[in-house]
Amino acid sequence: MWDYTDKVMELYRNPKNVGSIEDADAIGEAGSLSCGDMLKIYLKLDEKGIITDAKFQTFGCGSAVASSSILTEMVIGKHIDDARKITNQEIAEALGGLPPEKMHCSVMGHEALEAAIANFYHEDVKCPEKGKVICKCFNVTQETIESEIKANNLKTLEDIMNYTKAGGACGKCQNEIKRILDETIQSEKPLTKTQMILKINNVIDKYISSELRKDGGDIELIDVEENKVFVKLSGKCQSCNRSQLTLTHFVEATLREHISPNIEIIQV
Repeated sequence: MWDYTDKVMELYRNPKNVGSIEDADAIGEAGSLSCGDMLKIYLKLDEKGIITDAKFQTFGCGSAVASSSILTEMVIGKHIDDARKITNQEIAEALGGLPPEKMHCSVMGHEALEAAIANFYHEDVKCPEKGKVICKCFNVTQETIESEIKANNLKTLEDIMNYTKAGGACGKCQNEIKRILDETIQSEKPLTKTQMILKINNVIDKYISSELRKDGGDIELIDVEENKVFVKLSGKCQSCNRSQLTLTHFVEATLREHISPNIEIIQV
């Protein structure tokens, strides 16, 4: 028997935001009825890009219902670009955690949100069904397996089964999944200094600067030496007596999430 948190049980019994939005500005789907789990999410936005309403329809287990419900609560009130930053780990954390065997429910929520945002911006929606299908029982492609290994730092076959369901039925594809796991881990070579600088600047532009500017501040990357990232705060952030907390709990945490868990921030 899996150990569910009180939050999961509460939202399973009394899910919020169930249903559809007739004049939705964005609709996204993930999963498949043939695979046993499916989620459809609807978003309504105002003229400033703020999500004013979100609803969902799902066919799945209690964890899928709870994950979908908490996701709609997480996105309402957010700008759509901020909603795009939500990760499947954050969905699980908002529920107080999910059993490892049910992490694929938070992944499905994240995929449906990504699809809805892509729909809003008229972007090409990723179609994993067009890739090489590795797990025929759950229609999981090699691209999806590789993506989840990298995004969630998966290390074992069991991890992959928990996050994607691949290999969890007949098991005939498990050797192929192990091969993909080994090759993906081996392909993750250390970044050069130039690659690291480009990647850090991209994360700063996309996730950090915009938040600091809301409070009249900003941040500049000065240099990188191995895992040490030297930055300079500016504007109101420079004189703020909570600047060290901002660097540790926001800047460093964001860079660790998107680049490497070993990153250390140093203010110059």
